[in-house]
Amino acid sequence: MSWLESLLLGIIQGLTEFLPVSSSGHLTILSNIFGLSGEENLTVTVTLHVATVLSTMVILWKEIVWIFKDLFTKQSWRSYGDLNDGTKFAINILISMIPIAIVGFFFKDYVESVFGSGLLIVGIMLLVTASLLAFSYFAKPRQREQITPWHAFIIGVGQAVAVLPGLSRSGTTIATGLMLGDKKDKLAQFSFLMVIPPVLGEALLDVKDIAEAGFSTAMSGVSAGALLIGFIAAFITGCLACKWMINIVKKGKLVWFAIYCAIVGILAICFA
Repeated sequence: MSWLESLLLGIIQGLTEFLPVSSSGHLTILSNIFGLSGEENLTVTVTLHVATVLSTMVILWKEIVWIFKDLFTKQSWRSYGDLNDGTKFAINILISMIPIAIVGFFFKDYVESVFGSGLLIVGIMLLVTASLLAFSYFAKPRQREQITPWHAFIIGVGQAVAVLPGLSRSGTTIATGLMLGDKKDKLAQFSFLMVIPPVLGEALLDVKDIAEAGFSTAMSGVSAGALLIGFIAAFITGCLACKWMINIVKKGKLVWFAIYCAIVGILAICFA
C-alpha cells in the first residue's frame, strides 16, 4: 500500500467515523478498490480506528474529566437517582456496552465473515442507514433531559447491530436516541464516548490476531511510514469531524447524510 492510499484511507476513516455514513462501509469499498489483502486490511483498520478513538478523547476531554471527577466524588450509592450526573453517565456507558460485548464474544467469527462478503452487503446496509437517518429526522418525539439506563441499553443494541459493514455506528446510535426522544447535545456526546471502550477492546483483540499471524506477514504490504501517514490523517480529520458532527446533531440536519448514504449504497450494489 502506498503512502497516498494510506493518506486517503486515513482521511476517509477520520471523516466517516463520526459522520453518519459508515466508516466500515467506506473502508470496505476503498479496500476493494486498492486490492488490500486480509492481513493488510486488518493492520490498517486497527491503526485508523485507534487514531479516531484518540481524536474523540481529545475533542471530548472535558466530558471525560467531568465523568472521572464525578466518579471519585463522595456520594450516596443507595439508588441510581441519588448519583451525580457524571456517575450516571458512566453507568449508562457501561450498560450500553453489554450488547456489543455479547456480539464480540459470541458472534465475532460471523461478523468477520460478513466483512469479507463484498460490496453487496455494504450497499444494503448503507440503504438501511439512510432509512434510519431519514426516519429519525421526520420523527419528532418529546425530548428528555437525561439518557436513562434503559435508553442506554437500547442505544447499545443499535451499536451492536452497527458492526455490520455499511451500517453506520454513529448514525444508528444517534438515530436510535433521537427516536427515543433523548436530548440532542447529550446524545451526541454519549454516542461518541460510548464507542471508546469497545473499539479499544476490539483493537487489542485484533493486535492479538495480528501477532498470531505474524507481524512480518501483516506488515508485508504496508510500510511503517504509510501507516503513520494514515494514522495522522485519521486523527486530524477525526478531530474536525467530531466537532462538526456534534453541531450537526444539535441542529438536527441528518437528512442530507441519509441522501448521501442512499446514493453510495445504490452505487455499491450496482458495482457488487
